[in-house]
Amino acid sequence: MSGTVLDEVTAIRDAATTLRSPQDLDPLVRRIGRARIVLLGEATHGTAEFYRWRAELTKRLLAERDFSFVAVEGDWPECHRVHCCVAGAPGAPNDPGQVLWGFRRWPTWLWANEEVAEFAAWLRSFNATGSGVPCGFHGLDVYSLWDSLRGVLDYVREHAPEQADAALRAFRCFEPYGENPREYAVSAELVPENCREDVVRLLTAIRSMARVDSVPGLDPAFVAEQNAAVVAGAEAYYRELVRGGARSWNVRDTHMSDTLDRLLRAYGPRSKAVVWAHNTHVGDARATDMAAAGLVNLGRLARERHPADVVSVGFGTYRGSVIAADHWGGPVRRMTVDPARPDSLEGLLHAALPGEDSLHLFGAGRAGEWARERRGHRAIGVVHRGGGYVPTVPAARYDAFVHCDETTAITPLHHWEPEEDAPFVPAQARAAGA
Repeated sequence: MSGTVLDEVTAIRDAATTLRSPQDLDPLVRRIGRARIVLLGEATHGTAEFYRWRAELTKRLLAERDFSFVAVEGDWPECHRVHCCVAGAPGAPNDPGQVLWGFRRWPTWLWANEEVAEFAAWLRSFNATGSGVPCGFHGLDVYSLWDSLRGVLDYVREHAPEQADAALRAFRCFEPYGENPREYAVSAELVPENCREDVVRLLTAIRSMARVDSVPGLDPAFVAEQNAAVVAGAEAYYRELVRGGARSWNVRDTHMSDTLDRLLRAYGPRSKAVVWAHNTHVGDARATDMAAAGLVNLGRLARERHPADVVSVGFGTYRGSVIAADHWGGPVRRMTVDPARPDSLEGLLHAALPGEDSLHLFGAGRAGEWARERRGHRAIGVVHRGGGYVPTVPAARYDAFVHCDETTAITPLHHWEPEEDAPFVPAQARAAGA
């Protein structure tokens, strides 16, 4: 080990907090302070330790810092069913695991796993013992085009029949494509007459309707508006992705950022949010090579829209196992995560704290020189073929970092994946790990 690396290892070891219990998160809770938005990442979509540490920190933020809701990299309709369950909505199932079992869009394991089911059960109990507004669980993503269309149609039929024509026009516009986004995307590229105008009219009609006061996140009008926004976002996303480049990625992350802001408004001026998503979404893209490729992300947009009000926490691992698939839309299986490259961020943290979970704070003079240098940072998506590395300046990308040296795979609720329900996603999104 060279003298420079030895100095870095010593500095990391001296400044780090070893994580063995939720109480060890105290320095991070203090660092979060009065922040309104806390973004919690993951280097993979299938590592148990990432889910568990995010859950432990989130529990503390909800219980000790009055955070209002959890927003995840998941579909709005499916996550809304979880929200109804944990909020104790009339007629909702009592068991969050039962609701999560109902997730059907590939990859189901992101949220339909035992780690999330355990957190959701805690959240339901936490809400049941409180007297105020229940803490929510919401999806930020853009993929649920047809489920959201059906949600809007069901709403207008019951609550606003005068808007049924706008909803039916949008539904019938997409109907010829048989719920196949690839067919719509190709058609929209080749034929000028696509569904965009019908979708814009639908969203305008839904937003024009009067809102009744209700529990945040449960108001049927708010749910319908968000479903309409998903339809608009998904139409733009699928229309752009066949053209290649950065635009489809940017549509998706801008939609997630817009949804987060919409939720903050719904919960009120003092509301606060915890976000669970991949590092490629929550870490500031400007501190990676994503910016040079023209990509924006949720982490950058949140910092720009809410200056000094965002804390972003990245997560990483040196080696272990992960739940992933061999190819897009393929069956799930447990895979090996090989030891990280020695010159990577994870390799350096392993050299400093082998076998340990550890917390590293950046900013306000806390970050050592090692955190201000560009290094490869591991990124594994739902497809795992060895994993790639994103060039990253850690202290610019994140405000804190949790390193889990040796990790294990999550436990999916399903032992199979519905291949036919895999979303159509462009190559750059797959490569980015999200």
